[in-house]
Amino acid sequence: METMDTLQRFIFENAAVRGEFVEISETWKQVQARKAYPTAVRTLLGEMIAAAALLSANLKFNGMLIMQMHGDGPVRLLVVECDSDLQLRATAKLADDVVIADDATLTELVNLHGHGRFVITLDPKEKLPGQQPYQGIVPLDGDTVAVVIENYMLRSEQLDTKLWLAADATVSRGLLLQKLPKEGGIGAPGSEDAEAWHHTVMLASTLRRDEMLATDINTLMHRLFWEETIRVFEPRHPSFYCSCNREKVGNMLKMLGKPEVDSALEDLGKLAIDCDFCGQHYDFDKVDCAQLFATEHTSDAIQPAGNVKH
Repeated sequence: METMDTLQRFIFENAAVRGEFVEISETWKQVQARKAYPTAVRTLLGEMIAAAALLSANLKFNGMLIMQMHGDGPVRLLVVECDSDLQLRATAKLADDVVIADDATLTELVNLHGHGRFVITLDPKEKLPGQQPYQGIVPLDGDTVAVVIENYMLRSEQLDTKLWLAADATVSRGLLLQKLPKEGGIGAPGSEDAEAWHHTVMLASTLRRDEMLATDINTLMHRLFWEETIRVFEPRHPSFYCSCNREKVGNMLKMLGKPEVDSALEDLGKLAIDCDFCGQHYDFDKVDCAQLFATEHTSDAIQPAGNVKH
């Protein structure tokens, strides 16, 4: 029987700390089915998928979390999208003709010259008039995906957050611990809160990457926190979903502008566009493109990443 991807939320009864484990294999297989990534890139993207699911589980709105790393090295872009239903898609863009070592680090891949950026976008599905998606952009501060996100959460959300992430070709797993805000939101946490937080982090810090990759999340939870009193919530199940469609691809072409599209048509005869996330193929000939620019209707949907192919 096929196992389902699982996200398990829990809370410590005797500490102001919440946690989540996630285990993603089926969705991860579907992401990898579209492209063969070098081992080091695959690891980074897999860790980002686990992290995006963990953060999305706490979304307080119906919408999308988009996590991006913009790089100045061999990897130009890593992007994971996860909505409030834990529907995921992900892709990576590499520089042309690069050879990437299996043990290449995040810094070597994405922040080679110190100009890498980490971006989180929160995009509600139902926006108020004039409302724009919230976007936080920070330098790539850290040498692992987990540390980059921890630093972002502390800087942007003022939340103490710890992450443990691991991914290989088969599975992506992650653990998130987060210190709960003090009730009422005012005042510094007491020494008991701080002690409880450090205690839970210390327990989780015994977790090693090889152990995460080899062990299911229920076993990991018992192994790490067997002495603690934990309340476990109903599990949720991440899945793969790509929201691309012909209308969104048309909107992407309209954003390029008529002169550029006409120039491409002159060279190619028609435009062939493949979605970077799911591989879906879209053709636009001269008649299709003429119809695009004959209408003034535009969509505010997030555009799928796509490649125009010769």
